Amino acid sequence: MIEIVSAAVIMTGVIFVFISAIGLVRLPDFYIRVSAITKAATLGVSCIMIGVAIHFNEVGVAIKAVAILVFLLITSPIAAHIIGRAAYEDGVPLWKKTKINEFRDYKEGKLKEKEKDENASPDEVGDPDN
Repeated sequence: MIEIVSAAVIMTGVIFVFISAIGLVRLPDFYIRVSAITKAATLGVSCIMIGVAIHFNEVGVAIKAVAILVFLLITSPIAAHIIGRAAYEDGVPLWKKTKINEFRDYKEGKLKEKEKDENASPDEVGDPDN
């Protein structure tokens, strides 16, 4: 019974990793590809690690599998965010059908706030001594 459950969980993980690979090839732009890889591959590898822990049925293997799972769940989204932001800053273009660019809007809003603060008179900003 344990072998069947572990095989099912591992096969589910393999399917998610395969979907991630298809997403890498088929999706239209860099940012959507990074998103697909991050989500599907993380879920796939997590399922594989859970399946391995179930299959071996040993505490040492389970602890290592959980450690890998926790490390992956913490680092993968952060790495994808940093890679996506670096690509955006470097000028990697969005897909031509992208309609919403929230990061551009966010950056423009911050730039306008900064310009407003720099152009404000000392009376408008407030006296730090009061």
